[in-house]
Amino acid sequence: MTPDAAVAAAREIAATTLAQSAGENDRLAQFSDDAIAALGKVSLLGIMLPTDVGGAGLGPRAMAAVIAALAEADASVAMVFLMHTCASQTIAAAPRTPAIARVLVDIAGGRHLSTLAFSERGSRSHFWAPVSRAVSLNGSGARITAHKSFVTGAGHVQSYVTSALAPQGAGVTDSTLYLIEATTSGVAVSAPWDGLGLRANASSAVTLDACVVPNDLRLTAEGAGFAAMLDIVLPLFNVGQAAVSLGLCRAAVAAVTTHLKSARFEHLGVTLGEALPNLRAQLATMQIETDGLAARLDDVLRHLETPGDLTMLRVLEVKAAASETAIAVTSLAMRTCGGAALSRHTGIERLFRDAQAGAVMAPTTDVLREFIGKALLGLPLF
Repeated sequence: MTPDAAVAAAREIAATTLAQSAGENDRLAQFSDDAIAALGKVSLLGIMLPTDVGGAGLGPRAMAAVIAALAEADASVAMVFLMHTCASQTIAAAPRTPAIARVLVDIAGGRHLSTLAFSERGSRSHFWAPVSRAVSLNGSGARITAHKSFVTGAGHVQSYVTSALAPQGAGVTDSTLYLIEATTSGVAVSAPWDGLGLRANASSAVTLDACVVPNDLRLTAEGAGFAAMLDIVLPLFNVGQAAVSLGLCRAAVAAVTTHLKSARFEHLGVTLGEALPNLRAQLATMQIETDGLAARLDDVLRHLETPGDLTMLRVLEVKAAASETAIAVTSLAMRTCGGAALSRHTGIERLFRDAQAGAVMAPTTDVLREFIGKALLGLPLF
């Protein structure tokens, strides 16, 4: 699969599957199994997996383009796809045990959806610092009890990439990552997801009650989970979340453009766009901000493709900037369309609600600003 083919497939799914059901799934807080099946059918679930397990072997740029295309139609599905891709890449980086190899082949074949389960009730948005501790089972595996928060796809995935303090870990960054299959005894979804935005991504809490994980499903060396979070997950997640924000912005620009072209002052015989220069200016502002976000995303992708001294700084910046841009653009869309947006028939209020999630999703915008400030001052981040 080429990058262009991957994006074309995502746009087709967005047009034929997501656009038809996004509004109803949002209203009902209903996970889209149809969307996941469609993504699996065209091999997008393995977009970044190596070709030796059946994956497409594509990079972050293709992933971001696919996510943005999906988010234009349904940001909830785009977030599910992002979390799955982050989990998949973490699994792919693990030692290739027979159990891991089987999971990778199933992912590439569209038969296995995974997700991340890092944040905990006790550590909240500090996703890198689990409070749960794995208990060693005399070399045969580990037992984990934890209360994981905001787990995207909870109850709909086949596995969870989860973290716990290493059995002998001395500090909050001495964690280990494990792959816990959804059928494991002790895995339970705590309650249905009923959020303000991203209502169809099933982001519920998950309880792990004395879950036994065999050694062949341990994803990192003991105590090496923190490094995997920073080196594998953080760059992909921040870039992917920025792509979700970009998709929301593009959808908002398109929706406002349609409204200004179609809504009319009947007594004047003109459209809103023709009659009101202030609305044209607001639409122009939305487009400028959206194009600026696209340029920022392209910049960080070039840094990931050719890493340098500023790469991690750009990674930290992109999610913070993208989240705020999406909130600003969708807020302006609400104001520009007025009562039509509030009445929901334009779909803009869903974009507005979905955009709010980026700023509070770990790492939050406030946490990222703290990291950026420390980086600029040469202070340790943790």
